[in-house]
Amino acid sequence: MSTIVEDPAPPTCKVVYASAVAEGILGEVKDSIERLGRAPLLVGFLANVDPAARMYASWTGKTCLQNGVRFELREVGKDDLEENIIAANADDEVGGIIVYYPVFGSSQDAYLQQITSKEKDVEGLSHAYLFNMYQNIRFLDPEKSQKSILPCTPLAIIKVLEHISVYNSILPYGNRLFGKTVTVVNRSEIVGRPLAALLANDGASVYSVDINNVQYFTRGAGIRRRQHEAHDTDLKLEDVVPKSDVVITGVPSKEYKFPVELLKDGAVCVNFSSEKNFGPEVKEKASIYVPAIGKVTIVVLLRNLLRVVENRQRGEAAEGGESL
Repeated sequence: MSTIVEDPAPPTCKVVYASAVAEGILGEVKDSIERLGRAPLLVGFLANVDPAARMYASWTGKTCLQNGVRFELREVGKDDLEENIIAANADDEVGGIIVYYPVFGSSQDAYLQQITSKEKDVEGLSHAYLFNMYQNIRFLDPEKSQKSILPCTPLAIIKVLEHISVYNSILPYGNRLFGKTVTVVNRSEIVGRPLAALLANDGASVYSVDINNVQYFTRGAGIRRRQHEAHDTDLKLEDVVPKSDVVITGVPSKEYKFPVELLKDGAVCVNFSSEKNFGPEVKEKASIYVPAIGKVTIVVLLRNLLRVVENRQRGEAAEGGESL
């Protein structure tokens, strides 16, 4: 008597790797370099001994080399960094500047972020860019010819979500996350909070989770407000995750593991931490899982570089036209 062996059920979770997302953005970078007609110079300043910062600098250099962008890593002492940034601001040869943080690990780092010229800030950390981001202002000029710069890692996550069609391209630009509920586990000023604001500005209902509480980012019922507002809540992680279409984590701890049993079936899960926040069991609940985004972040950095160079050119052309 023969035994019928049933085929195992096909896997329901698709794992999407950063390299696939980065490939599409690299096309934009190459097109911009062709339009520019020359290889722009990106200068990176390393003033710490953080191995993660050095690794990021190494990845930046390799990606630049592979894609026709010049990169120069300048290792300087902490006390000399400010002077070196100011000199790079004034150097016409320098197309863009990136500083590998943390440097002092204090409010002095925030000061250094504002020293970098807005016209060369590829990280989108200048006050003008942050103001535009939180206010949902997407251009630098009334003619809307110069796009504002967004921080690299939050923008990389958005590019990932666009790639996997979480963004609904049928809806108008700026409202393409309408109807989506997102939980972001991280509220750092560099990634988590800007990301929650960007997602809410695109129409999502966003729960921003940190060690202290859960905040709710929204453009109001029916996304009627122009920009998001943030509200403190008494909610807990277990209250918001089961109703979330997308869960994004960025907890920089080897010990932290996201409780995947809270996920609703078919949720999209994205990890932007250097650590693995999700265990392998995430594939039993998620429909799409993105384990890392580092390669996308580097490519977005190059995209930002080309954008600041092109913005400078357009600004100079506009000033020249006014003087005629």
